[in-house]
Amino acid sequence: MVPLPGSPQVPCFQQCVEWILQNQQRNGSWGLNHLDSTVNKDLLSSTLACVLALKKWSVGREHIRRGLHFIGSNFTLAMDEQTASPIGFNITFAAMVSLAIEMGLEFPVRQAHVDGILHFRDMELERLVRDKSYGREAYMAYVAEGLGNLLDWNEVMKFQRKNGSLFNSPSSTAAALVYNYDDKALQYLNFLVSRFVPTVYPTSIYCQLLMVDSLEKMGISQHFYNEIKGILDVTYSLWLQRDEEITLDVTTSAMAFRHLRMNGYDVSPDQLSHVVEISNFRNSLQGYLNDTKSILELYKASKVSVSENEFLLDDIAYWSGSLLTEKFLSDGGKTRPIFREVEYTLKFPFYATMERLDHKRNIEYFDARGSQMLKTEYVWDEHSKDDFYSEQVKILFYATYTTVNQLGTMASEVQNRDWLQLLRSMMTEAEWRMRRYVPTVEEYMSNAVVSFALGPIVLIALYFVKKRLLGSIVNDCEYNALFRLMSTCGRLLNDIQGFEVFWPLYA
Repeated sequence: MVPLPGSPQVPCFQQCVEWILQNQQRNGSWGLNHLDSTVNKDLLSSTLACVLALKKWSVGREHIRRGLHFIGSNFTLAMDEQTASPIGFNITFAAMVSLAIEMGLEFPVRQAHVDGILHFRDMELERLVRDKSYGREAYMAYVAEGLGNLLDWNEVMKFQRKNGSLFNSPSSTAAALVYNYDDKALQYLNFLVSRFVPTVYPTSIYCQLLMVDSLEKMGISQHFYNEIKGILDVTYSLWLQRDEEITLDVTTSAMAFRHLRMNGYDVSPDQLSHVVEISNFRNSLQGYLNDTKSILELYKASKVSVSENEFLLDDIAYWSGSLLTEKFLSDGGKTRPIFREVEYTLKFPFYATMERLDHKRNIEYFDARGSQMLKTEYVWDEHSKDDFYSEQVKILFYATYTTVNQLGTMASEVQNRDWLQLLRSMMTEAEWRMRRYVPTVEEYMSNAVVSFALGPIVLIALYFVKKRLLGSIVNDCEYNALFRLMSTCGRLLNDIQGFEVFWPLYA
């Protein structure tokens, strides 16, 4: 939506327009393709944004039609208050709906639904007018693209960071270019567009610490020692420099402090002094949003005290613990993963739990979308456009794909070998089926002893011993002969049972 400076009819980021034209999903949407194929508000928002961009630059008529059809088919979801919403959704989505109408676009929905969305926005704006807190100012700057000319842009630009962005948010920063041209904002967007555009760029310390947190929760952090150390070293350096990527975000500050201290880095809680009182927290963006995740992270950070004299952490623990208890008791969404974690954290401090049981519980309740939903999301997935026969096949595919890749990577690091032979044999059988080719018995058995996949199942223990297997052992005639006989017997037994089950169906 950002025009080229001096040429209002030309897009400033042509490559983004090309990406939109090339990456529409089959259902007409743009955005993250979840494994469960559910439609959410995030998907509606990103799809409408792409439709507006194409309309703005007069390209992709068919893409626009399909996008509007997707939005119309799922429009009622936008008014469902029980569905999780990206931050500022009622403002930004309604603003896009208004702009679409002004541009002559028609939604295939009842007018009452459109009026309902606009009503939500009006209610939000009335609430903002009544609120005079500093947190409210931060929030309005964060959702600037949904407020446009309603804002005092001189006030908004007070939130601009050293890298030129507003809150590391591409959409807010792009709005700054549209309504209040700024060279630093343009430099920021040019830099990240030359790479990639996630919701928050850079793929921040917050995101990296979130990954470290997940690995430690599941008890597998020891397998990523070097990667975690690299992240924590960078975080420690930024902590010492009081870098704004940490200091300006409450959640990142809390996570950084906890992980650095738990991993032996010398950090003082003084950098959390800006949230020592609940009133200070409420003046932040996260405080204004009453964000459960931020409060929970502050509470966890307050529990890694190493001295009786760290009264600052005691103060944070007091108000954050009280607030979490209040939210847990009063909020109707206790079944959400975040509230399960709140309940568990309040009951069992980290120093009073058994690690193995803690890991088991975290795996059972692992939430892949546990991080805060920002304005929109985007994750690369090379199979996102693949067709699947059914949802069950899709789930099975991703489970196999992910497991094989993870185990293959681990084995390859130790043994410097992979399972390409198995994958090639499976591909051979798939090609036979697609070509309706009937192999000879010799062709079939030669390939079948490999595709039966006893190699990764039976031999996997050998590949995970600490000592690397020598080539002379793996290639030994006796080793291969035993493996071939075992696989032949297994394949024949499997085929016989398959024949006995399915033959009556075709006889």
